Amino acid sequence: MSLQAEEPLVRRLIEIRRRLHANPELSGEEFETTAAIREWLGQEGIRIADYPLKTGLVAEIGGLREGPIVALRADIDALPIQEETGLPFASRRPGAMHACGHDFHTAALIGAAVLLKRREAELPGTVRLLFQPAEEKAKGAAQVIESGALSGVAAVFGLHNKPDLPVGTIGIRSGPIMAAADGFAVEVDGKGTHAAVPEAGLDPLITAAHMLTALQSIVSRNVSSLDSAVVSVTRLSAGTSWNVIPEKAIFDGTIRTFDEGVRAEVRRRFEQVVDGVAAAFGTTARTRWTGGPPPVVNDPRWAHSAAIAAKRAGLAVVEPKPSPAGEDFALYLKEAPGAFVFLGTNGPREWHHPAFDVDESALPHAAAYLASVALQALAELSGEKSAGSEPDEAHAEAVTRA
Repeated sequence: MSLQAEEPLVRRLIEIRRRLHANPELSGEEFETTAAIREWLGQEGIRIADYPLKTGLVAEIGGLREGPIVALRADIDALPIQEETGLPFASRRPGAMHACGHDFHTAALIGAAVLLKRREAELPGTVRLLFQPAEEKAKGAAQVIESGALSGVAAVFGLHNKPDLPVGTIGIRSGPIMAAADGFAVEVDGKGTHAAVPEAGLDPLITAAHMLTALQSIVSRNVSSLDSAVVSVTRLSAGTSWNVIPEKAIFDGTIRTFDEGVRAEVRRRFEQVVDGVAAAFGTTARTRWTGGPPPVVNDPRWAHSAAIAAKRAGLAVVEPKPSPAGEDFALYLKEAPGAFVFLGTNGPREWHHPAFDVDESALPHAAAYLASVALQALAELSGEKSAGSEPDEAHAEAVTRA
């Protein structure tokens, strides 16, 4: 399945992407975005499903005969970033920007919906389209799940643009592809005093400094060299004056892991280090956790199927390195097996940069892949053989083996 000869549709998808890019809405505020998606789907005769979502929506294609349900997901929210691309369709809203390509993802899923609608009578089941809000706050997937939209879903698929992959390339791998993203904040309580008489107090800055050093030993001495983890302290604050030892020091940061066992162990050791160092210096400390999404772990079967579908869509399949960024698509994979992939966009900057952009020539590839993977999954789940799969399967197995 390819859109290379579909010039009117490709132009339309680019128009949609640019309209979304010029009118970004932050997590939980995607009211205009939701209305626009509803309008575009309505123009194609695609039915909107009734799920209780404040923003975002769910649509369905197929279901004309009994069969499995396959879900495709696109995130729709923007980031609180001031855009610096200089594009003619740059954000019209100060302090908001599609700096992670969710406008691209949304346009791609609309394109896939158009392609699938054309073949609705052939579908041996239902394709459920999840236009998800609030991915950047890692809350939207949970909202979609709570609405019941994952009920009955046999397999779920999504994609993310990848600036460091060339257009025409797709990154697919079995197992972990994105990390668990946990945040922490540590508050160290000491005893303030004059800086000239430190022995009269308990210095929380000294305690915090030793904690920061000791925490770096967690990865090097507690995580196997065959696994990976990151512990990053990104902010430290304390004090109000050059000649006063303060009462309190606060630092925070993030932990990234690709395995739930490693995730639990790193958090356990983190708390041991914080509590132990605090006690050694006569201070006290409290750790507050902000639990992010778990790691995105692709099901081997569906990673294999995704590679078959990608080849059919004309994409070159590669095995990418896992990304330490977080993604709440992971929550869908707790509800149903599936696969999350990286679609090459040859971008000039990484995600979340104020000059981030995508190469729009990747848009038809993304739409074609999403439609293709839905068709492939439905064919497998319903027991129908997908035409032309034999040569693709051999290639797919080679590039997605764990």
